[in-house]
Amino acid sequence: MALGERLASIRIGPVRYNSPTTQVFIVGVVCFLSPGLFNALSGLGAGGTQDVVLVDTGNAILYAMFAIFGIIGGTINNILGARLTLCIGTLGYSLYAGSLWAFQIHGNRAFVIAASAILGMCAGLLWTAQGAIMMAYPEEKDKGRAFSLFWSVFTMGGVVGSAIALGIQANRSLPSTSTAVYLVFVILMLIAILVTWLVLPASYVVRGNGTVVELQDSMGAREEIGNFIAQFKDWRMLALFPMFFCSNYFYSYQGSIVSMMFNPRTRALSSFLSNLGAVIGAIIIGNVLDRVPGSRRTRSIVGWCFTVFFMCLVWGAGFGWQTKFSRHEKLAMDWTNSKARGPLVLMFAYYMVDSFYQGLAYYTMSTITNDPFRLARMAGYYKGVQSAGAAVSFGMDAVGTAYMTEIAVSFAIMMASLPLCLLVLWHTSDSNYESENTIHVESLDEDQLHHAALPSGHHTGGVHENALGETTSDEKNSEVHLDTKSAA
Repeated sequence: MALGERLASIRIGPVRYNSPTTQVFIVGVVCFLSPGLFNALSGLGAGGTQDVVLVDTGNAILYAMFAIFGIIGGTINNILGARLTLCIGTLGYSLYAGSLWAFQIHGNRAFVIAASAILGMCAGLLWTAQGAIMMAYPEEKDKGRAFSLFWSVFTMGGVVGSAIALGIQANRSLPSTSTAVYLVFVILMLIAILVTWLVLPASYVVRGNGTVVELQDSMGAREEIGNFIAQFKDWRMLALFPMFFCSNYFYSYQGSIVSMMFNPRTRALSSFLSNLGAVIGAIIIGNVLDRVPGSRRTRSIVGWCFTVFFMCLVWGAGFGWQTKFSRHEKLAMDWTNSKARGPLVLMFAYYMVDSFYQGLAYYTMSTITNDPFRLARMAGYYKGVQSAGAAVSFGMDAVGTAYMTEIAVSFAIMMASLPLCLLVLWHTSDSNYESENTIHVESLDEDQLHHAALPSGHHTGGVHENALGETTSDEKNSEVHLDTKSAA
C-alpha cells in the first residue's frame, strides 16, 4: 500500500486527511519550501548576489523554459497525475539555490545559467499541479479562501527564508549574501521533494458537501493532446491572455530596484516585508471573493473593483518614488537611513496588491469549471503565458532599460488586461455543479466507491465542511473517511 493511501485513513484532529483543505495546505507547504524560498532569494536583490546582469539573464532563460513547460504542463499533469508532477517540479529549486551558492564561492556563471534552465522546466510542472489542486479540490463557495490558504502558506516560505537571511546578516555589513543563507535554503528545498508524497490522488479527495473531486482515470496522450488544443478555442482563455502575460511582468523591475536601493541586510528586511505583505494580501482577497454577500458574479465583480482600486493607489505611489532616482544611481541605503522607510513600505504594498491580482486571476479561472483536468490545462496555460511575460521583462531589465520605462510598461499592460478579466467574470454562472453533473458519494456504486477509496455502502448522511476543513454531519458518526482496506 502506498504511503499516501495508508495516511488517508488518519484524521489530524478534527480535520480529514482527504479533505480539500488539508490537501491544499500540503501543496502550500511544498511551495513554501521551494518557490517560496526561491522568492526569498529573489527578494534579496539579484538572488543575493551583486551580479544583476547574470541573474537577469538566468531568469530570462528560466522563464522562457517555464513558459514552454507551463503550457504543456497541464497535459503532462493529466497523464502522470498531480502527485508525481508535483514531485518532479520540486527537483530544480535546490539545484538553483546551489548554483547561486557555487557562484558566490567560485564565480561559476555557467552553472547558474544551466540551473536556471532546469528550474524553468521543473517550475512549469510544479505550478501546473499546484493550480489544478487548489482550484479543483475545494467547494465553489471556498475557492477564494483556498487561494488565501495556499498563497499565505506558500508565501510564508518567503517570510521565513528572508527572516533567516535577516537574522544571519542583521549585524553584518557584507557586500553579498553569506554562504550560510544558501546552505539553509538548499536543505529546506530538498525537504520539499519528500513532502510532495503526502499529496493524495484526486480520486481520494471528498469535499465537505459530499461530492467527489474526480472518478475519471487519467487520459491517454492522444486524447489529452486533443483537449489541450481545443482549449485555445475558448474565448475566455484568449480574453485572459493579457492578464496572464503581465501577472509576473513586474517582478524583474521590483527585484532590480531593491538591489539598487538597499544594502544586503536591508534587502533581507525588504524581502521579509514584501513576503509579509503578500500573506496579508492573500488573506484579504480570498475573504473578499468568498464572503461578500450576493451571487458568485457579484462577489467576482466586487473583487475586481477592489483589486483595481488598490493597484492604482500603490502603483501611483511607485511612480512618485521612481521619479527620485534612476538606474545609474546605486543608493545602497541601510535601514538606519530615514529615507529607506518609504521604499520599504512601498515594497510591502507592491506585494500585497500582487496577491490581490494573483488571487483574482486564479478565482476567474476557477469560476469557469470544477473539472480537475480542464483546470490543470488552464493552470498550465496561465503559468506558461505568465512566464513568457516574465522572460520578456527580465530580458528588458538585463539590457539596462530605464526604470521609469519599466514601471510604465508594467503598469500599462496590467491596466489594459483588467477590462478583459471583467468581461469573463461578467459571464460567471452561479454554479457549475449542475452543468458538470457533479457526483455525490452516496450515489456511487460499489466499483466507484472502491475507485474513490471510500468504504462500500457508506453513506455520508449530509456531511459539511467549513473553511478550516472541519466536518459536521446531519447524522451522528456519519463522517466521510477513507478505509485502508478499500484503499489497498
